[in-house]
Amino acid sequence: MDPGDEVRLREIQREYLDFLDDDSDQGFYSGKVKDMISENRHRLIVNINDLRRKKPQRARGMIDNSFEELGCFQRALKEFVSAIDATYSKNFDEFSVGFDGSFGANHVSPRTLLSTFIGTMVCVEGIVTKCSLINPKVVRSVHYCPATKKIIERKYTDMTSLDAFPSSSVYPTKDDEGNLLETEFGLSKYKDHQTYSVQEMPEKAPAGQLPRSVDIIVDDDLVDLAKPGDRVQVVGTYRCLPSKNNGFTNATFKTVLIANNVQILNKEVDFLFTTEDVKKIKKFAHQKQGDVFDILANSIAPSIHGHDYIKKAVLCMLLGGVEKILPNGTRLRGDINVLLIGDPSVAKSQMLRYVLYTAPRAIATTGRGSSGVGLTAAVTTDNETGDRRLEAGAMVLADRGIVCIDEFDKMSDIDRTAIHEVMEQGKVTISKAGIQAKLNARCSVLAAANPVYGRYDPFKTPMENIAMQDSLLSRFDLIFVILDTIETENDRTIADHVIRMHRYRAPNEQDGDVLPLASDVDLLSTLNQEQEISEQELQVYDKYDPTLHGPVRNKNQKFVNLMFMRKYIHLAKGLKPQLTKEAADLISEEYTKLRNMDMNESDGDSGNMARTQPVTARCLETLIRLATAHAKARLSNKVESKDSMVAIELIRYACFKKVLEKEKKSKRKANGVSEDEDEEEDEVESEGTKSQKGKARRNSAEDESEEEEGEEEQEKMDSQEVEKPAKKRSRRHTIQQSQTQSTQPASTNSSSLPIVTSEKLKDFKSILFKLFHKERTQALAMDAIMTYVKETNKKFVDSEIKSALNTMQDDNQVMISDDTVFLI
Repeated sequence: MDPGDEVRLREIQREYLDFLDDDSDQGFYSGKVKDMISENRHRLIVNINDLRRKKPQRARGMIDNSFEELGCFQRALKEFVSAIDATYSKNFDEFSVGFDGSFGANHVSPRTLLSTFIGTMVCVEGIVTKCSLINPKVVRSVHYCPATKKIIERKYTDMTSLDAFPSSSVYPTKDDEGNLLETEFGLSKYKDHQTYSVQEMPEKAPAGQLPRSVDIIVDDDLVDLAKPGDRVQVVGTYRCLPSKNNGFTNATFKTVLIANNVQILNKEVDFLFTTEDVKKIKKFAHQKQGDVFDILANSIAPSIHGHDYIKKAVLCMLLGGVEKILPNGTRLRGDINVLLIGDPSVAKSQMLRYVLYTAPRAIATTGRGSSGVGLTAAVTTDNETGDRRLEAGAMVLADRGIVCIDEFDKMSDIDRTAIHEVMEQGKVTISKAGIQAKLNARCSVLAAANPVYGRYDPFKTPMENIAMQDSLLSRFDLIFVILDTIETENDRTIADHVIRMHRYRAPNEQDGDVLPLASDVDLLSTLNQEQEISEQELQVYDKYDPTLHGPVRNKNQKFVNLMFMRKYIHLAKGLKPQLTKEAADLISEEYTKLRNMDMNESDGDSGNMARTQPVTARCLETLIRLATAHAKARLSNKVESKDSMVAIELIRYACFKKVLEKEKKSKRKANGVSEDEDEEEDEVESEGTKSQKGKARRNSAEDESEEEEGEEEQEKMDSQEVEKPAKKRSRRHTIQQSQTQSTQPASTNSSSLPIVTSEKLKDFKSILFKLFHKERTQALAMDAIMTYVKETNKKFVDSEIKSALNTMQDDNQVMISDDTVFLI
């Protein structure tokens, strides 16, 4: 080396040493070096803004001529460490320096990384698309010669090293005199080596062009910092690697980025909690003005009007239950899965977007854009080495987070089956191509789907509208059916809310501001912006804004600040409340009611209610998880009875949906026309009415097919109230005369008979059906029925039996003629 260059490099090294030795100033980097020694690391991260402020000439040199300057900086760091701790400096052959801060014009994307940047230090943003395996690279080899008893040491460098002249990569086998050498592997030195492929962010790529990529080379402690799918910022030196072909170099060189610092741009932020933050959170949790759970639920997605129960369910999902692993290895999941199904334009996807923005770790996917292996894991072949490798899917990448699946109904049944194991066991088991693996996928699932007919059909049961397997539906803790109903007052409120959202303007926006031009990079600094925001003073509530919160200010309704919400959820999620005896008894009682509820009961409104999902033992665990999440929202260590009541309210809202009656029947009831009058009108109606008879027959046939699925024949007898009009019209020609004779006395005598309660009527129907079944006939004498009923149940008297028979005749279940009862 030229002596002048050596003096110049020594002078540069002295300047860097002076920059590190800042005890006389603030001692910032002296403290960082001491922390590096105490943590047993050998890489120091330097902010280039500090270097630009203290040594502006060295900052320019570091960016423009990074190889020479970086070598000087690393030698200065080793000299400074030797002065502090001489023993520690001998543990490492060299110390590394990484950079962050603002790089100005050198902050680029893979598309704008041109030849002018070769030899300079740049900061590149992109998405990691491919990671190679971690391979050892030899740094120093030690060889022993048995003949001469000498030890030979050789160092190895390549084009990725900072040295100007790369060495040969051939292992020595003989010394200069021809004696054989033995390699001492224990004394040799190796370092980790890995290659990334970083691709341009899709949203930054020009329309109609494919994203471009660049290869990143990382060594030592930078390996395995990023995984495929991560958004990263890589600071490093851009260099070209000439390749020889038959002794000659090609005109085109391969270019790589030799990294000295890698930063992840994902949303996963380790929140910094100050003492004031914890005080505000505790004060908010123990306030007496309102329910904490309701305030937090109302603050979820304030841009969406209504959906109160769904927002409560989403809050419970963000908080989660308590995961338990029993001594025998059984895992009881604490993740809460929610399915939103309903008409288009009811803000299902908007709810998913809010969760994506709020949750610390969330991954979005769609039904048509993902397959079963894309959600779980896939075995692929490496193009370079040909080895089989395992690639994690969306649910594995979202471990301890949330997976948002939009258009869930568009997935095929085979792909939906792949997520069964993940939703309950929290693991993905792979047995393919000689690979046996279990991957953790402990994530909550928030799915949005449309009904099978595009829009929800209120005349069909929820199970018919959802049209998914019970094995999948039972794994969802809550299934919400959202309808787009037409209601004048509600529509006016929603219209006002949506218009206010469109009128919203940012606080700093000026009149006539132009839209910002799209940049090639997201941030012009490597510093974490969200961390800077989190270090500011924490606001509990948002400031009142008429366009966001309504024209009339409601003092009782407050909206929690988003950053406070994220910190509150992060803190509350770590609690593990214990289930108390009172809460457990309430949950057990509610679960028993859900299982024993008779959905086919004709009395009251419950006859029109239907389940949205099967009630299984998983429903009991759902109640426990929801109650635990509500206790977490209160920052309580115990699950109390009020937590159980909120969980029961959520389950009852989500589990049952009202099924409307057929339009023809409802019209009859609304017009107050009795069925007997309809039958008399049917006899003289024209052919247009005959077509209605055909429809009635088809309806009765559908009802009969549904009845065959029932287990108890008593329910069949109760449900024949709907079948009677069609059946009676088909028999009219044979029993018309006897019907007209029997209807008149029944109607005249019914006023003097006592009224039979619904329970007694049900008992009487059961006894009567048994008698018909025993005699194997369709007609019985009145005296025989009275005798048998009184023998079976002594509580019945003659007047009650006649009244019950008249009631059944009015319901078109039996017919009385000449003291003979006919079963219809």
